[in-house]
Amino acid sequence: MSEHLMLTLAVLTVAGGACQFLAWKLRLPAILFLLLTGIAAGPVFGWLDPDALLGPLLFPFVSLSVAVILFEGSLTLEFAEIRGMEHVVRRFVTSGVLVTWSVTTLATRWLAGFSWEMATLFGAIMVVTGPTVIVPMLRSVRPTAKVANILRWEGIIIDPIGALLAVLVFEFIVSREAGAAFSQTLSAFVSVIGVGALTGIAVGYLLGVALRRDWLPAYLYNLATLAAVFGAFVISNEFADESGLLAVTVMGIYLGNRKGVPIEEILAFKESLSLLLITVLFILLAARLEFERLAELGWLVVGVFLVVQFVERPLKVAYCTWGSSFSLRERGLLAWIAPRGIVAAAVSALFAIKLEQLGFDEAALLVPMTFVVIIGTVVFQSLTASSMGQWLEVSEPDPHGFLIIGANPLARTIAKALDQQKVRVMLTDTLWDNVSRARMAGLRTYYGNPLSEHAELYLDTSGIGHLLALTADAHLNGLACNRYRDQFGARHVFALRVGGNPSGRADVARQGRGAFGEGVSYVDLSRRIYRGAEIRRTNLSESFTMGSFDELYGERATPLFAVDPKGNLEVLAADNQRGPGPGWSIIALIDQDPAEPTKSRGDKSEGGKARNRVG
Repeated sequence: MSEHLMLTLAVLTVAGGACQFLAWKLRLPAILFLLLTGIAAGPVFGWLDPDALLGPLLFPFVSLSVAVILFEGSLTLEFAEIRGMEHVVRRFVTSGVLVTWSVTTLATRWLAGFSWEMATLFGAIMVVTGPTVIVPMLRSVRPTAKVANILRWEGIIIDPIGALLAVLVFEFIVSREAGAAFSQTLSAFVSVIGVGALTGIAVGYLLGVALRRDWLPAYLYNLATLAAVFGAFVISNEFADESGLLAVTVMGIYLGNRKGVPIEEILAFKESLSLLLITVLFILLAARLEFERLAELGWLVVGVFLVVQFVERPLKVAYCTWGSSFSLRERGLLAWIAPRGIVAAAVSALFAIKLEQLGFDEAALLVPMTFVVIIGTVVFQSLTASSMGQWLEVSEPDPHGFLIIGANPLARTIAKALDQQKVRVMLTDTLWDNVSRARMAGLRTYYGNPLSEHAELYLDTSGIGHLLALTADAHLNGLACNRYRDQFGARHVFALRVGGNPSGRADVARQGRGAFGEGVSYVDLSRRIYRGAEIRRTNLSESFTMGSFDELYGERATPLFAVDPKGNLEVLAADNQRGPGPGWSIIALIDQDPAEPTKSRGDKSEGGKARNRVG
């Protein structure tokens, strides 16, 4: 038995990893492939029976996995970001939730014949969307930044809110069915909120103090955080049943908004753990599907999906965007995209198991109903959203922007030059000093590792179609080129060689196209910028050709970019097939003329005397 268990868990992990890789290659939500794998392994071939495999451990595994996933989602919520967002986003995650909840509840009650209790719980579960399914879809649709930001932030914020709403509804159902008077039901309801909130804040406070005051060595941060999540979940449930999910959600929000807590270390850890849990958990949950239960629901369950897709979502979007600057076309795409994901599946399975144990026979229909909506929204929207975006004319035709790896003085100088050309730029760096200086210069930034799972979900690449690796770390530059080659295309991935040796194994230009020419390096450009080199734009014509440019500036100039007569900007790489001609413009880094008087060094934080003179 133990050998069978080990073999099954190993195959599950391998199959899940293959699903994630396939989804990455095809730029589709991984949930599609995980779902197909689970259904094939479970109800189709009968190879995987999660209840027999894990036995009494199934419910604790699902519960703790959901706790980790919700902690992850809530840890990324920052009040400052929510307060700074447009009122449309606030509506989507607050009062707009009531629209989804009420419409879905009515559809489930009248079409599927659920009781009011189960219909209300199902409606609460269905308010979530989730970034794990939203982000891959946005990559294929490429909507305008305005639409993409709304969908992305809705998916990030709505997960813990939806799970919290489902917890409260579940507790209300259980206490009411237990025969408690309304006052007792209300008391139990309040106790869940009180115990969950207090436990989450208390454990979050203790963990925050330990991390801020360096009571723990750095290598124990991840273990201590995971132990704290499990501890908060279990302790809260001991005092008030089903309050543990609320506790870990509150704990994550508290830590995410407390200054001085090194959550970057925690986030890096949870990325791998959450990915593993989501992968294994979704295959297990899909394998528990019973075709008999789906047949019991009947064809009317398809009507619930149609209401969710074509009635509930448009009503929510219409309400949330009322009085805003969103055009009718933008509202149409917002109303089209709202796939459900892993949180909906996990929460429904969690409450179905618990309610079945308490004698609610109808709870067994929660999971198949949830999977019908998940399958319907993910498959339907994945196949149609891109065409819908193009038809509505809210998809970006060709993303011309640049994702720049690094926010050092060289990267900031080049990014500023691109920004002055009205080219969308996003800089990434793991050093806060570099990121803060870029932000002070008015540049858009992402603080974190651009190769991480966190960047996969939260790095906004809307309007961006090129990569430019400009760090002093050749290994990072190469990994970034490999990571974004499939997303942007091999022709649009560039890296600047770090040193002067073009033949070393760490030569980045061998992993991405060599930026700015064969003999150009990061060290050389950085040194010249510090000494006062400027980025200038020069127009070419019949009388002033590229040869004239070379003759005028000689070795003092290094051409970086070329702008064609239509305004399209190209990186001047070592393997360029054509050269700039009349009507083009050259953007180049030009050293100071020795004959000119020496200028003041100015702000060394931006590379000494370096200035941009493009436009």
